[in-house]
Amino acid sequence: MTTTARASVQHEDEQVRVTRWDFEPGESTVRHVHAYDYVVVPVTDGRTHVVTPDGTTTSSELRAGVSYARPAGGEHEVVNAGGSALAFVEIELKRK
Repeated sequence: MTTTARASVQHEDEQVRVTRWDFEPGESTVRHVHAYDYVVVPVTDGRTHVVTPDGTTTSSELRAGVSYARPAGGEHEVVNAGGSALAFVEIELKRK
């Protein structure tokens, strides 16, 4: 098993980038900074741990189809903290 979630860019143009993220239990994104405002649309139910650079961990319950949005500038790593596969679609808004 890999330790890094799989990112598949589904669409990209001047305005948006749409990426599907797939995680097995325990897999994570690498630590990253969001350059753009973004919307996350969970494809599956699941639990994540979001780890910030200072080590703070925040747990979140994701529900399929229940979206949320965040502003640019956030730096973190996202970990699948559940016991089953997790997937979500991230829509980055490139135009300000």
